[in-house]
Amino acid sequence: MPKQEKGKSHSIRPVSRRPPSWCKYQPEEVEAFIIKLAKEGHGMSAIGTILRDQYAIPLVKPITGRSISDTLRATGLIAAMPEDLSHLMKKAQGLAVHMDKNKKDLHNKRNMQIIEARIHKLSRYYKREGVLAKNWKYVAKIASVT
Repeated sequence: MPKQEKGKSHSIRPVSRRPPSWCKYQPEEVEAFIIKLAKEGHGMSAIGTILRDQYAIPLVKPITGRSISDTLRATGLIAAMPEDLSHLMKKAQGLAVHMDKNKKDLHNKRNMQIIEARIHKLSRYYKREGVLAKNWKYVAKIASVT
């Protein structure tokens, strides 16, 4: 008997690479939605969630032929810092503020080390891929807290 997973609430991407028959949006309309949402200040993951929940567009790539990031890059609306890295840095900054007030919070000190390790790992990847400049450097907040 195969190992049972805990729960089945995770989403599964569609098998077909063609747009679903019930999605009646044209590629130009979907790209207009993406540009409008990006100009409102939404990130790429938020744009995908909004398109899924409010406009019933499950995936952008089968409809338009390119991803949300490619569409934003073509229009010049893509952020300079990758979204996942900026969220991690924001989380580390908030935790550093907490650590300044609570110097003996060793549990969150460890969490800060884990977050900063993830930031360094992601930054190495983005430098290697050419998304970040080779001389970009993250200054660790945990060193100033100890």
